[in-house]
Order: sequence, then C-alpha cells, then structure tokens
Amino acid sequence: MKRFWYLLILSLSLTVGASPIAQAQQVIVASDGSGAFRTIQEAVNSLPAQSTQLRTIFIKNGTYREKVFIDGKNNLALKGESEKGVILTNAQARDAWYCDPQSHANDWGVATLNMRNSPDVTLENLSVINSYGFDATGEVTIDCPTASGGKKMISKTGHQMALRTMPGTIRLIVRHCTFRALGGDTVSPWDVEAGLYYFIDCTMEGGVDFYCPRGWAYAENCRFICHSQEAAIWHDGSGNKDEKTVLKNCTFEGDDNFKLGRFHRESQLYLINCRFPKNMADADIYQAKSGPGTPLWGRRVYYYNCRRKGGDYAWHKDNLATAADAPSPKQITANWTFGGRWNIDKKAVALAAPVPVAVVKDSVAERMLIFQRGVGGWPKAIDGVKVSYEHTLSVAEKVNARKESSHPDATIDNNATTREIRYLLAAAHRTGNMTYRNAAENGIRYLLKMQYPNGGFPQYYPDHSLYRHQITYNDNAMLRALQILRDLVEQKGDFTLVDQALVPQAKLAVERGIDCILKTQYMQNGKLTAWCAQHDEKTLLPAKARAFELASLSGDETVEIVKFLIDVDNPSTEVRKSIDSAVAWLNEVKISGYTVKDIKDPSQPTGRDRVMVPEAGSTIWARFYDLETNKPIYVGRNSEKKNTLAEIENERRAGYLYLGTWPEKLLTKDYPAWQQKWGKGSSKL
Repeated sequence: MKRFWYLLILSLSLTVGASPIAQAQQVIVASDGSGAFRTIQEAVNSLPAQSTQLRTIFIKNGTYREKVFIDGKNNLALKGESEKGVILTNAQARDAWYCDPQSHANDWGVATLNMRNSPDVTLENLSVINSYGFDATGEVTIDCPTASGGKKMISKTGHQMALRTMPGTIRLIVRHCTFRALGGDTVSPWDVEAGLYYFIDCTMEGGVDFYCPRGWAYAENCRFICHSQEAAIWHDGSGNKDEKTVLKNCTFEGDDNFKLGRFHRESQLYLINCRFPKNMADADIYQAKSGPGTPLWGRRVYYYNCRRKGGDYAWHKDNLATAADAPSPKQITANWTFGGRWNIDKKAVALAAPVPVAVVKDSVAERMLIFQRGVGGWPKAIDGVKVSYEHTLSVAEKVNARKESSHPDATIDNNATTREIRYLLAAAHRTGNMTYRNAAENGIRYLLKMQYPNGGFPQYYPDHSLYRHQITYNDNAMLRALQILRDLVEQKGDFTLVDQALVPQAKLAVERGIDCILKTQYMQNGKLTAWCAQHDEKTLLPAKARAFELASLSGDETVEIVKFLIDVDNPSTEVRKSIDSAVAWLNEVKISGYTVKDIKDPSQPTGRDRVMVPEAGSTIWARFYDLETNKPIYVGRNSEKKNTLAEIENERRAGYLYLGTWPEKLLTKDYPAWQQKWGKGSSKL
C-alpha cells in the first residue's frame, strides 16, 4: 500500500509538470516490506535520470541479496540505516561473468554495486559485499564458451568487485561504508580521465589491488584489510600528471607478509599518518613487472609520519619534501588532492580550478587521427594509394580525409589499424596527450567488434565484399590483431595506458582466437598439418581469395601462427599437439638443395625474373602446397595450378613470393627453445 501511494505521488507530480523529487526527497527501501520498495534496484529505477536536487534512497537494516545498477542518474544518495545493519551482497567472480560475452561484454554488472554515467553519487552507512570468494570452497571449472576448450577455471581469490564505477561517474562520496571481497579489485572506481573519489571512515577488504582507484582519490580514517601477498593498494594516474591518491590517517592489517601496494602505469601516492602492522612485508610500493618501464613522470610515492608496530621499515622514512611543490602535511587535504576540481572539504582551503595545460602534439599521430574511421579502424589505402603519415597534409587533404570517416574500408590487412594502435599508444606515453590513447582504444574496440564469435578475424570490417569476409591469416593479419590484444592482456609496454575495462574483453578475444586457430588447422587424412592463408568463416575450411591464392596449405602464414602459439603460457595438450603437428609438416614439405634468386632479364616484361636454382645446403619452402598431396603449387592470375615456378607468368613470378625461407628460425631456434621449456615429446601426433 505504501508503495502504491508513493508511485501515485510520482505520477501526479509528473502529470502537473513538477519534479517528482520536489514531492519526495527520500525513498524508503525495506526488505521486510515496510518501505515503498523491497529492493534497492526498484528504488533506483523509480527515480528519473536527472535532478537538480539530491535524491536520497534510505535503506532500512536488512540483507539485500541483489546486484545494483546505477546508470545515468545524477544527484543520488544511497543511505543506510547503519553500516553493519544494511548488507548489500552478491556472489560474482569476474572470470565467470566474462564467460558469456554476448550478455557481458565488459565490466558492467561484474560488481555487487555498479555505477556509470552518474555524477554526484553519495554512499553512506552501507556494507557492500562480493561474497564469491567467501562462499567458494575452492577452485571450480565451469562451462565457458569463450574460453579455449569451452571450460574455465574459477579461483576463489580471483577478481571480485564489490564496487565498480565506470566512466562518467565522478564526484563520488563514500562515508561509513564497508566493502568486502576475498579476491582482487574490491573497490574499483575507474575513470582515469575525470574520476574524483572521496572515502572517509570506511573499511575495505580484499585480495590483490583491492583498493584500486583511477584518477583522483582521497581516503581518510579508513581501514584496509589485505588477503594477498602481492599488493593491497594500487593507483592509475595516467590520465593527467596531477592525478593522485591520498591515504590519510589510515590503518592497515592483513595476512602475514602482505605487501602495501604497487602500480602498473603512471601513478602518484601519498600516505600521511598511516599505521601498519608488524606482520606486513618489508616491501615498498613497487612497480609491477608488467608495467611500461620507467614512468614518464617518475616514481612518485610519498610518506609522512607513517609508523609500523614493531619498528618502521627504512622506506617508511618521510620524503614528502621530494614531492612536487613540497607540500606540507597540513596542506594535504581532499581539496588539495582534487586540485581545485572539487572543493568538497568546506573546512579546508578552497582551491581555484587548474589552468588547462598546453597539449603536446605528434605530427604523425595527428595525421592518424584524421584518417581513423568512425568504426574505429584505419584503411590501408585510399583511391588505390597506400596511406602514408610521413608528409604534411594540406587543408584540403585534411577536409577530404575527414569526409571519408564513415567509409567502410577499415581493415587489418597490410598492418593497417594495428600499426596505428601501437604508434598512438607510444605517442600518448611520449607526449602525455591522451587524445592519442583514446584513438588507440577505439582501434582496439574495432578489433573486438570485427572478431567473429568463433574467434576468427575477417580482413575488413564492416566491408565483407569479395573475399574480405574470410578468416584471414594472409600476411599475418589475424595474428597481428591477436598480438595487439594479447599485449593488452599481458600489460606490455604502452598497453598499460589502455582503459582496463578492455582487458577482460581482450582476454576473451585471445582465447577465442586461439580456439579458432586450433579448429582451422587442416586435417589431412586424419593427420593435423598446417593452415591456409584464408579460411571460410562458417565452415572453417581452407578458402580461395584472389585468383592466384587458391585454397591451399601455407608455408608462410603457418610459421607466424606457430610462433603465436609458442608464446602461449602453460600450453594445453591441444596447443602442444597443434605446434608439434605443424612443425612436423614444415619439416616434411621443405625443399632441400634449392634456393630462389632474383635476376635481371631484359627479355621479360618486367625486365627481371625470379628463378629456382640448385644450391647445396640450402632449404626453402613453397608459399602454397596442395591440400591433399602436399606438393608445392604455383598459381598465376588465371587460377591454374602449375608444378613449377617457371610455368606461371612473369608478372606474378617476379612480383609475388612463391618461395622463401620463412620457417628457418622457427625450426632452428624458436621450436627447440619451446621444447626445452615445456618438455620434449609434448604431445602425441
């Protein structure tokens, strides 16, 4: 009945044009039915998206077993009756969430409390728990269509988020709240561009990096409980040189030998008047091995008056004077932390908003921005002319290039898109211009969008005309795309700059890609062999592309595929068998005692020729092999198979590599090293 009257008031207020929140500043939630709503989500859904006034959802004591989504709501407060009495709880392993990529394409929904595009949110007197790790009895293996082999092992200490904010949720106030999980990333307020987060009198508990803000964060009088020996706290300040996380008057406790913290990318941490237990590890906040190397802005970790029970470690020594502008402890307030972007502390000095910093530009990166297509990728050529970023563009050229942004010619062929992603990330790291990083992230999103559900990559997207829709190993197109995504997953080099919400998506994409590689390996008379340059995206069988590229086994593309598989950590039996089989095939089809040479020949239409000649001790491989006989084939523009290179037209013979030494390093160095690492006789062929 109470809910009926509340909804009636809302309806009437909307009818007369008045703001509903003007009629009802507070919504009451009670699990026992004594409020307008029984669940927090129902109360959130009842409120309009925008309001000029603060709306409060008052939550009575009780246990609320639900996920809560706050999406596109501003000026909203969730206020509990008491911190210990209001328990919002849900069990969710992040790895399990990503086993359904169609429904769960990113972190939206991976936490107990999820927020995005919701500025000015307040949380007060709540306990938010992700109970997966506490509930689990151990590791479990679940069905996971996106994982290699269709199975996924879920750890009780893996990533488990209690609070996850996505971009657009800025100016978050959290008072008298508890956040608990056994796994990592318990408290994940993630908006590296604009996030402003204020925590006071809170308790946070979890595994590795369980307090991991991005952007600006201030925590005062908070209690941190760590269940990991890797790191308790973490910060990403790569969006702006001024970004920082401050922990003031905070206490730490945890399992024996827990480490205080780490960072993977640009960061800035201040610990003021913090207290540590005797059982913590003697390990300063450190840079993770997967970081990009020396931080662009240097190591910025500062302590003042931090004490450890049983005696301070050497790295607890005060070093605040070495920080930029040498702030005094008294200066370090929430307002100072946010640098004038948000003067939340009315008792502290209010600061003026920062003056915009001049943006450093890279001329090549600027041209890449101009040629990027709306879908996120880049073309390899325009009107038949290869895209080049080396020459200065005229005003007219810039205008014409921007007009083509909707053209469906984005591709991963000839290193297009992947080269731009790598360059733009390097430029972002070098210049601090995050416009380049954003463009690279859109390029990564393009790779994720273009991938087929079976893990394969077409040559073009969205243009699927001609042979462009086929799964394309040709010229290593798919492998370059997968390597971009794997470098992101492994946080190699400049990929630490990338939005971490893309990492789980990239991880699934790599797993699907490996699964596709295994399924497209050609089975010849019951025996695994190699790969074709192209495969049908539906049947996964070898397919024809251009007239001279028939369905056939490749002595070139197979090499890069095997190299990619060799880099798989702790390879499965299927991966090992795939590698061993492909290497055996390459050894079987090698052409010993011959080499290929380019010669001048005025009698030929091109004025030159390419010939295959005997040479003792030399070994070469054909680009194409017959699917059934494993004999080398040479095909010209008439699509007719020939047995020798000399039989096809000079234009193709001299202009296309039908023979080469591509597998040489793989067979003599890479594969033996892989065998040494993972054991000889790794699979039964």
